[in-house]
Amino acid sequence: MAAFPTLKTGAVMQYPATRAARSRNQVLRYVDGAEQRYREYAAPLKEWIIRLDLLDESEVAALEEFFQSEKGQYGSFTFTDQADGAQYPNCSLEEDEFAFELRGEMRSRTTLTVRENRG
Repeated sequence: MAAFPTLKTGAVMQYPATRAARSRNQVLRYVDGAEQRYREYAAPLKEWIIRLDLLDESEVAALEEFFQSEKGQYGSFTFTDQADGAQYPNCSLEEDEFAFELRGEMRSRTTLTVRENRG
């Protein structure tokens, strides 16, 4: 299985980084007004918003190649969270389009969202 690419510094993301835990709940509403609530899965799933600035051409090319190999949201890969060093073996990208901004030499930037999948 593929792993999310690292930058030249060895990091996978830059600061400030956004990390969230998503819980998915369902609410069934009955005709009499009563409600039944349940969780779709036991543990919350992680999500990371990765903002990358001051990238050089080779780093952008590596990210774009990774994006193409994963086919956007379709693929699955291992992501290592820098905050705790934990590896999450079943993650996907949130986007189907790789967009980056070229602001000058060694000044490209992009934002990717990585989400943990169930299972």
